[in-house]
Amino acid sequence: MEEQYWVGEFFVDLTRNQITQNKQPQTLAPKALAVLTCLAENQGKVVSQETLLSAVWPDTIVSNNTLQRCIAQLRKALGDDGKVQVYIKTHAKKGYSLECNVQWKNTEHSDTPDTLAHEPILKSADAKEEIAKTPYTEEVSNNSEKLSDPVIGAVNSGSTISWQEKYKPAFIIIAILIVVFLVTKLLSTAPQPKLSVTQIRAVTATDGKELASIYSPDNQYFIFHRFSEDKCVSNIWAKNLETQQEHQLTEHLDSYGAHSFSKDGKQLTFIRKLNCEQPISQKKCYQLLSLDFNEALTSPQSMRVLLECKNSEIRTPRWLNNNNIALLQKQSEQWQLISYSPTENTSQLLHTINNGNIIYYDYSVKDDLIALISIHENNQYYIEILSTNGELISQNQIRFPKGVARYRYLYAKYSPIDNHLTFSTGRKLFTLSYDGEVTDISLPLDEPMGTPVFNSAGDKALAIKGHFDSDIVSIPFTALKQTSPFELSKVLERSIQMDGDANIQPNGNKIAFKSKRSGEQQVWITEGQGAKKLSRFAMDTYIQGLRWAKDGSSLLVNANDALIQVNLDSSQKVFPLANSVFQLLQWDSKNNLALLQLRTKGVIRLAEFNLQTSEIDILSNKPVNWAQKNEHNQLIYSDHMDRFWLRGPVEDQHIAALDGQGGDNQRFLIKHNVIYGINNDKKLWSYNLETNAFDIIAQLQSNLDYISDIDESQLLITVRVTSEKEVIELSLEK
Repeated sequence: MEEQYWVGEFFVDLTRNQITQNKQPQTLAPKALAVLTCLAENQGKVVSQETLLSAVWPDTIVSNNTLQRCIAQLRKALGDDGKVQVYIKTHAKKGYSLECNVQWKNTEHSDTPDTLAHEPILKSADAKEEIAKTPYTEEVSNNSEKLSDPVIGAVNSGSTISWQEKYKPAFIIIAILIVVFLVTKLLSTAPQPKLSVTQIRAVTATDGKELASIYSPDNQYFIFHRFSEDKCVSNIWAKNLETQQEHQLTEHLDSYGAHSFSKDGKQLTFIRKLNCEQPISQKKCYQLLSLDFNEALTSPQSMRVLLECKNSEIRTPRWLNNNNIALLQKQSEQWQLISYSPTENTSQLLHTINNGNIIYYDYSVKDDLIALISIHENNQYYIEILSTNGELISQNQIRFPKGVARYRYLYAKYSPIDNHLTFSTGRKLFTLSYDGEVTDISLPLDEPMGTPVFNSAGDKALAIKGHFDSDIVSIPFTALKQTSPFELSKVLERSIQMDGDANIQPNGNKIAFKSKRSGEQQVWITEGQGAKKLSRFAMDTYIQGLRWAKDGSSLLVNANDALIQVNLDSSQKVFPLANSVFQLLQWDSKNNLALLQLRTKGVIRLAEFNLQTSEIDILSNKPVNWAQKNEHNQLIYSDHMDRFWLRGPVEDQHIAALDGQGGDNQRFLIKHNVIYGINNDKKLWSYNLETNAFDIIAQLQSNLDYISDIDESQLLITVRVTSEKEVIELSLEK
């Protein structure tokens, strides 16, 4: 494809993304110029919309409106009138044509429009084709003979040489220049996101935990959640960035979700999660609420219920410019994007993924566009750009660089960089373009930071920074029946970072656990006197489950949603899966089987993976919270209603004796055909699968997070110590 050419009196330079007339350059989007070039290559001919879309967006699904916007940009740059259509003509239901003369620039001429204007008239496309057909001849040597064969050449008494030999140095120089040109073009045209952080400062400073911060539309306030110290509930607060005065907006502590402002800044909307009074298909109900922001600044206000969902889940409200509220709604494990009208109390479907799922989305008030992250049936991640009426503008597969785990869920938000979003993996920040390109942003952090939320001016951003501190506590098994079992408990290898998921080595003295004490989450080993780091995972690794082999010689670890076997000498073996692993539940190393919660097309399913054959067996199509197998290879699982089931050959058997004992999505253990679990009152219980005997064993402490492992000598539990989360503000250099 030619890089430079004339369209009438306009000089088109693709290397600079410019159209120049009378020394006045205009910069256009590369895709718009690609449309123009395709029309120029077919000058005077009608080119269908399908041909243009296929040529300019070969690997991308875009709508006809995207092409129409490019045509409109070109007509504006060419000074064309959409009605008269001097340059680009629309042919109804057929396509477009370029109706002016096209002249292609010779590569030997200067590549600037100023020099080009004084050169001889360039060859037209037809003339250029005729030159290409003309045989190449060259006169050489003392006898001035013509070479009879331009390919092989002729040698005459040593005085006649082939044209290849004569011009070989020139060809080498030209080849080098072409390579340099292509590299320079690639570097100059590739998008270079710029996000320079000049200052990071804390804007909340309490012992509580602050999360979910956003700016008000006028950038005068920022809104955040402040959690109680001992409960997972919060109030919503606002802080004046100039006066530093704080205002409690809600009357009562509750389980609130993310929030969003109406365009005029008068209303704040958010979601509340609460227990359903009469659960039918789910334990939790969801309410979409609104709050008068100005009134709440004077005193905490009661909230208005806009919408209530008792049989589906809703999250991530975004107030659109058309006064509707976009929401993610989950039905039958499938997320879909809807638009809800508070004035008409109606909703409409904006987008759904067939044979896939929606992961996250964000909305740009400035551009009035929705950016959506999704996973498709090929288990690949995509970024999709939508209009607020659900029209798909573009769809591109996300291309992950080495620094981002393949299966990491992206919670990307709009940034000041045009056509780009940002997301955090913890201590690293990245941009994500509409085209699916991911670029690293250098921003060294000592602690993990959430994805920033930018203000409307694009010069500030809010983020959540901090860490979660949990300990592993060992309680002697003989002490569990005592009134105060924690009096005899001890902390296992105390640190100020997140420790958990402790597992006791079979027939050994070692305990394996995960910890962030070295800065990144790794697998550690202890025998009671000092811990040793076993794994060497990369920065921002997250671990969801680790299990010992039956012989105690290695561990199977779910790191970054992939299965990795880590030996005691720190060597590793990765098991390839086409799906991401949400949670590793159990490992039967003798039979090479791993019990997993597996993400397939974005939906979590209980599955069994054969590490030797790589075969996957989906065990249940129902939502499952946790599952284990007993010594007789019987599968026991808890569902989304926290009911327990024993899998049967024809139908699953409901264990009614354990109704109400599941807790909120709590895990459980099975040892010697006995189930051990914790209920919502933090009571440890047991249930014998052979005798059906149920027993309350002990009252555990209120800050208990989950039970990790149990044997004849001890119970290992993970307890919450502190959660230091604060809102920080980033000052940006635009």
